[in-house]
Amino acid sequence: MPLLLRTHYKLAKTAIKENRTRSFLTCLGIAIGVASIILILSLMGSISNLVKTEATEIGSDLIVVRPATTKDTVTDIVEELTSANSFQKSSLALKDVRAISDVEGVAAVAPIAISTNTVISDKNTFPSVPVLGTNPDFIKVEPLTIRYGSFLGGQTEAHSVVLGHTLSLALFNTINSTVGQTVTIMGEKFMVVGVLDEVNKSINFDNIDFDNALIMDAEAMDKITGSIQIQQINIKAANTDSLPQVSSDIERALTNQKLGDQNFTVAYGDQITHPASSLFMIVSGMLTLVAAISLVVGGIGVMNIMLVSVSERNHEIGVRKAVGASSRNILMQFLFESLILSLLGGILGLILAYVLAFILSTITPFAPFISWEIILITFLTTFIVGIIFGIYPAIKAAAKNPIDSLKHYR
Repeated sequence: MPLLLRTHYKLAKTAIKENRTRSFLTCLGIAIGVASIILILSLMGSISNLVKTEATEIGSDLIVVRPATTKDTVTDIVEELTSANSFQKSSLALKDVRAISDVEGVAAVAPIAISTNTVISDKNTFPSVPVLGTNPDFIKVEPLTIRYGSFLGGQTEAHSVVLGHTLSLALFNTINSTVGQTVTIMGEKFMVVGVLDEVNKSINFDNIDFDNALIMDAEAMDKITGSIQIQQINIKAANTDSLPQVSSDIERALTNQKLGDQNFTVAYGDQITHPASSLFMIVSGMLTLVAAISLVVGGIGVMNIMLVSVSERNHEIGVRKAVGASSRNILMQFLFESLILSLLGGILGLILAYVLAFILSTITPFAPFISWEIILITFLTTFIVGIIFGIYPAIKAAAKNPIDSLKHYR
């Protein structure tokens, strides 16, 4: 058996070398499909790592409360995430924050309420600025650093705001003299009391781009907008060891607060980052399907080339059968050649994908992500493509009559 496999390999190698350009183009078709799939998987893994790393940096004492969702189909999730009123469907409110703060073992509790507003300074006006409504405890549960000034708190808290690094530059063309300036939001004036240090992390489990955000008191946001809906509540436990107990107590307190309605979820540990983004997962799934279609096209290219190869090698097939080769041997010879073409395309696709991933990492925060699972998927996929699209040409070659085949000459 090893001798037979070695013979098949040598024959396939010879056939591929005799038609280098054709073989390369065939492998390239497979490589493009494989590279597309690997690039998407690498991007998903990179984003997941970014979010998990951030959660680790925050600490193992973090508990997150989010509204519960009954959305379980792709259409429902897309509708929920892309709807202009999606945030207005939250089941959390400011009174829930107060209920959580009374739970024993809670060191800090900070709501997250996001809205998009126009922010006006004496120099510039910027529409569609993400405005975060929270409280002074937010700085205790998030790894944020104040570059200038201070965070929310004190007597001026209701009329104070903190600006992200990039937003400060955009509004005032500076960051070191922004503290003390005023901005206008929905006709109300607020004084800038602090500027955040550059975060440079637009993707995180809070789904907030802190560099471009404006942070204000949640109560003040509630007054100027009429009402706010809290998308998330971040909680810092006093003791890491008591995290399960504190989480259970928070769930019990909120259930009592809502008169038995459990329209919320309490998460900690790995649960916080799963999933990092439902919409991203859906988009990635769609892109993977598109990449799979390109892989099928590459497989059809393999089948086409193998059919041409069978037609060109009629005489060779006749000679081999005449000296004792069985139909099974002929089938295995051409199937082996198809597999080698597919596997070479898979290796080329793997290299191409990570070259592209490295280039993307220089202009995005997504570092190339590689794992044994991705490599296994690569070779398993190319192996299946080689079998599926090589079996018909191989059967066609094995079924040829040796007498008729000997009449053909190249």
